[in-house]
Amino acid sequence: MNLVAKEFIAAKHDLSGILLLSRFTGASRELTDAVPINPYAIEEFAESIRGAIEMPAEEKRRRMARMREIVSKNNVYFWAANIITELTAVQNSQPLQKE
Repeated sequence: MNLVAKEFIAAKHDLSGILLLSRFTGASRELTDAVPINPYAIEEFAESIRGAIEMPAEEKRRRMARMREIVSKNNVYFWAANIITELTAVQNSQPLQKE
């Protein structure tokens, strides 16, 4: 789900469309401009769809532009650098063991 959402955003060069994203996905923490939905609350889900359909085109473009910026910054190189930084911090926080 997370990668599909990011691929959708990356593919929308014209900034059209809107992303509805379950608040239970990991991507919802990163892609805060998506319209959040609760797939278990039918009425709320329906209201979210209606709101997305009626949303002004300019707001949709602004949201998509912000999400595209996030997706372009948080690429595989950014992710790998974060992991290496965290691993280095863990390693440096461990006391040296004498043999």
